[in-house]
Amino acid sequence: MSRRPAAGPRALPSRRARVALASAGGRSPASQRWLVRQLNDPYVQAAKASGFRSRSAYKLLGLNDRFHLIRKGSRVLDLGAAPGGWTQAALAEGAGRVVALDLLPTEPMRGATVLCADAADPELAERLRPLLGGAADLVLSDMAPNTTGHAATDHVRILALAELAFDLAAVLLAPGGSFVVKVFQGGAEASLLDPLRRRFESVRHAKPPASRPESRELYLIAKGFRPLP
Repeated sequence: MSRRPAAGPRALPSRRARVALASAGGRSPASQRWLVRQLNDPYVQAAKASGFRSRSAYKLLGLNDRFHLIRKGSRVLDLGAAPGGWTQAALAEGAGRVVALDLLPTEPMRGATVLCADAADPELAERLRPLLGGAADLVLSDMAPNTTGHAATDHVRILALAELAFDLAAVLLAPGGSFVVKVFQGGAEASLLDPLRRRFESVRHAKPPASRPESRELYLIAKGFRPLP
């Protein structure tokens, strides 16, 4: 099983000279651009050095620094967890129990329960409760659809996943709990924002430092869950 990342996960490597490819090696221009970006991305470098499975771990660490989402011993549900970077980050921040769920297989990791399951399964909530050991303190969703390149279509698709995550959060969260969900910039979020504002004390948008500048992703941070009477 995987170990937790080494200490000091926020310590990004110092800036170094930009790396260029020595040769194309038969790669397409798009593949070459992607590889150059990866080689020069400080969060990719830091993830490798610290033992995180993906650079996305730094997105959650950045959000946690700002919003104080994870307390020592927190029960956390991580939706769209593969390959496991957010789960690792939650454990590194002191979460006591983490359930990581994705349609894609995710390698086991110490301190977490890993499930290959569909978040749309109507029986999922009942399956998750005993695994969490009680009501969740935090529900995370980094779920995203396969993008089409058509902004309006992609926005509708990710909004549907965000609403699905909220439906689970509304069933599983403890009073006062928090919910973090990925959306895309697009302006058609009222169907999600309105119910969030009714059920949480505060709802804010955030783009963590590790989110690439060209990315349209944003995160909604909802805190202070209010269960229905």
